[in-house]
Amino acid sequence: MKKLIIILPCYNEEEILPRTIKKMESLLRGLIKNKKISPASRICFVDDGSEDKTWKIIADTCADNKLFCALKLSRNFGHQSAILAGMYDTAADIYVTIDADLQDNPDCIPQMLDEVVKNGCDIVYGVRNSRKSDSFFKRATALLYYRLLKVLGLNIVYNHADFRMMTKRAVETLKRFPERNLFLRAIVPLIGFKSANVFYDRTPRTAGETKYPLKSMIALAWNGISNFSIVPLRLVTFTGFFVCFISLCFIAYVIYRWSLQGTIVGWASTVTIITMFSGLQLLSLGIIGEYMAKIFMEVKQRPSFIIDDKIGLEDTK
Repeated sequence: MKKLIIILPCYNEEEILPRTIKKMESLLRGLIKNKKISPASRICFVDDGSEDKTWKIIADTCADNKLFCALKLSRNFGHQSAILAGMYDTAADIYVTIDADLQDNPDCIPQMLDEVVKNGCDIVYGVRNSRKSDSFFKRATALLYYRLLKVLGLNIVYNHADFRMMTKRAVETLKRFPERNLFLRAIVPLIGFKSANVFYDRTPRTAGETKYPLKSMIALAWNGISNFSIVPLRLVTFTGFFVCFISLCFIAYVIYRWSLQGTIVGWASTVTIITMFSGLQLLSLGIIGEYMAKIFMEVKQRPSFIIDDKIGLEDTK
């Protein structure tokens, strides 16, 4: 039987954790009882530098229940790094990553397991059936974002976040990607192994607050674009050619008007054009600067995460 580890990244989740622990324990015990997975399977919490009582709740749970283990990161490294810490610092035949807020449906895990064991898949994506539970603004922006990624040439699974199952082979292959600027939704499809989708309905958060406000969502979206596409840089180049063309046309127009009328009146229009193109130049420099900043961070080769403490991981390596 395959050994399964379910990885749950956590950041300030003290309100939802008691429900999550109860639900995940019931699920894992059921899988073990039905002999679908090895009794050595575990549920691994990864505390991503929480500032509330999240780690205390996790530590108490691990002390009382051997089905649970945990990692504590030294500070907040981010959701993507917490997922990697869980996969890279434990040993299993199959890994599942799912958020601790229970909005993704963990009852899909047995179906995912069948795709791996019976159909030979190395990667199984948890995909939302719809976005009915989201606000209109979030639905519209998500649809626009996925379409934009497709236009930019990114191979990404529509309506999939970070709820997925991966075999040991897939995780070992993922380790060969050395990026520090992480966007797993686009990296994992690059592995290319046999995959499948399992569909589910996402439920509203029942406790606590979302850890992905608008600011974080925008940062994640830009990270995905800039990590996997050079189209923004090419747009800067094409914009430069276009501006040069417009400038030549404007110079030709000025010379023509001067030859007919002499002095040309147009202070306001001149200032407007200068201001507009100055803003365009700053925007272009900003885009180039973002890419340079990513290169700066990558060449430093800083660790994606640092583990401060471990509980119950002795038998997972």
